[in-house]
Amino acid sequence: MLYDNLNVNEKGHLTIGGMDAADLASEHGTPLYVMDEDVLRKNCRTYVNAMHESFGEGSAPLYASKALSFKGIYPIVESEGMCIDVVSPGEIYTALAAGFPPEKMFFHGTNKTDEDIEYGVSSGIGFFVVDNHNELEVLDNAAGRAGIKQKVLLRLTVGLDPHTLEAINTGKVDSQFGVPIDTGQADEFVRAALSSSNISVEGFHSHVGSQIFESESFNRQAEILIEYAARMNKEYGFKLRALNIGGGLGVRYTDRDPLLDIPGRIAEIAEHLKAACSRCGVEMPVVYMEPGRSIAANAGVTLYTAGGTKEVRGYRNYVTIDGGMTDNPRFALYRSEYTVLNASRMTGSADYECTIAGRCCESGDRIAEDVKITKPERGDIIAVLTTGAYNYSMASNYNRIPRPAMIMISDGQARTVVKRESYEDLIKNEL
Repeated sequence: MLYDNLNVNEKGHLTIGGMDAADLASEHGTPLYVMDEDVLRKNCRTYVNAMHESFGEGSAPLYASKALSFKGIYPIVESEGMCIDVVSPGEIYTALAAGFPPEKMFFHGTNKTDEDIEYGVSSGIGFFVVDNHNELEVLDNAAGRAGIKQKVLLRLTVGLDPHTLEAINTGKVDSQFGVPIDTGQADEFVRAALSSSNISVEGFHSHVGSQIFESESFNRQAEILIEYAARMNKEYGFKLRALNIGGGLGVRYTDRDPLLDIPGRIAEIAEHLKAACSRCGVEMPVVYMEPGRSIAANAGVTLYTAGGTKEVRGYRNYVTIDGGMTDNPRFALYRSEYTVLNASRMTGSADYECTIAGRCCESGDRIAEDVKITKPERGDIIAVLTTGAYNYSMASNYNRIPRPAMIMISDGQARTVVKRESYEDLIKNEL
């Protein structure tokens, strides 16, 4: 099995955290997001412990809210010792509603509006991750009106290509994110920030991409940022106190993806970072990372009910489900691969090659192509693994389809954390 919280019971059904997937579907309906809280907490602890050990006290992981944001996740990540990164007022509002401390929030975003910035300042956000000159100017003025000195990290691009999918590659020079070092524009950015009256420049932020399994790009990123900090210290007297090296460590969607030793990878990054600090005469900063996918993804499974099979002779077989791109658009967007199981017939022969097709009136509505599962009958439960990240958070109401419920399981108990949308919910804001 792809993850160790998944198993098969005496009925031949898939179990998630010891709970029968078919029973969960029967009780809560489908489509259904199932999150395993024990896996979430284990993933949080892996990062917290590894970062404390490798980078020292004060360093911490920031849970990347964009991966999965709902009220129930914030008490979990806070209790496990994590800060959070947020990319919109909506994420800030959700986290505040859950009681998450604003001083432990890092506010990202390429185009924070004037209203976004005012909301962040008035909410008491701990750090703004400033993306560009325009934002810097507006934030400086907003902080001045509030009578505060706002802590910031300056987002820089380091010119690295981590060989990840183009759509999730954010570290190269030609990017909408941050200010590039290679063109000399970062120097102007740093100078402007240091001269701002109401801004405290604590350090830098950089993010090279997502779903990365190799180590070279992270190691080189750390070296580039330390070398740059040393130059900024020499030229402008800048002292690096904090360094956010982003997220992006990969997760296993299929058994073809490699196993990743996260503590080992963090230790390797720390080794390169410390060596660069020693070589460049830079005091070791507090270090932050931003795991999102690698916290939430493998904690999630989405359950669907099969509508049946359709066999197009000489071409392909289709299995239709009662969800699709409305609850998981990643295949339509990125051709993302998934592991798919017939949760109702786990002891059968998984030799039926098929495409998993969604219910939308859209030819691109697919969850997976050319996967092999036990041939389903109408009413069987289909499980798609590793759906905790970028599924609920990217869901839509296309074709006027209500978004699914989400349940959280732990210690043999299931509780609803997001109610299933009703048809009334679809029109509640319409006049």
